[in-house]
Amino acid sequence: MAEITASMVKDLRERTGLGMMECKKALTETSGDMGAAEDLLRIKSGAKASKAAGRVAAEGVIGCFVSADGKMGALVEVNCETDFVARNEDFLAFAKAVAQLAAQSGSTDVSALSAMPMPAGGSVQEVRQALIMKLGENLSIRRVAHHVTAGRLAVYLHGSRIGVMVDLDGDEALGKDIAMHIAASKPICVSKDQVSAGLLDKEREIYTAQAADSGKPADIVAKMVEGRIGKYLAEVTLLGQPFVKNPDQTVEKLLAEKKAKVNGFTLFVVGEGIEKKVVDYAAEVAAAARV
Repeated sequence: MAEITASMVKDLRERTGLGMMECKKALTETSGDMGAAEDLLRIKSGAKASKAAGRVAAEGVIGCFVSADGKMGALVEVNCETDFVARNEDFLAFAKAVAQLAAQSGSTDVSALSAMPMPAGGSVQEVRQALIMKLGENLSIRRVAHHVTAGRLAVYLHGSRIGVMVDLDGDEALGKDIAMHIAASKPICVSKDQVSAGLLDKEREIYTAQAADSGKPADIVAKMVEGRIGKYLAEVTLLGQPFVKNPDQTVEKLLAEKKAKVNGFTLFVVGEGIEKKVVDYAAEVAAAARV
């Protein structure tokens, strides 16, 4: 049987919001499989799916660049090992320069971008390696998003760890409000027709298992499941979410009122989905002392 560690239990608690003993029991039942344990808890307790950006486990910054006319821009995530380096001026300048290069080149391929020349000389890769030598930490460009629009690009940075770029037909103030909403509410896409069939199938499977315990007839269960799917789509899509500045109004109604349209967006959260190694320094010292 796989060892169930305290960090595994903590991770599952953060994903589900459920109690320590419930999480430990689910991990034990699923032999330490985190995904299976989360699904099991959701079936048993009705817990919601974990937020895409609910657990940040790496350091770094989101670099951003938008052209003067607001028609072209890019977001990049650049990672490092510690939050100390994430605040370093040279590291921040590197992230900003990479974002500008990505915007102007249109490249979203990290390997291709790394080979491109930087304005101050040397390739992105060469400048990155020089920074590694200077700062003493491994640095990496994790992902890049590029936007070109006939409308306008709106950007919101929450500190340096959350970045949003929105492509919309609408005014500047509305664009900023929508970008801030996305940073706060973290939708996965603009509209329900963009939600993947695979994701919906998984949610439907979980809701069906939850509803089956109600003892209700199959036709009632089917209606319950579809009702939950409708609620889920409202929760994860930009248009279906209540607007953060006015929860009585959905984003869809806000856009209709303003005669505006969101064509797409990118949301980057530093470290999203990356597992960060937890080092037990006391255990390491104790082990070294026994040698």
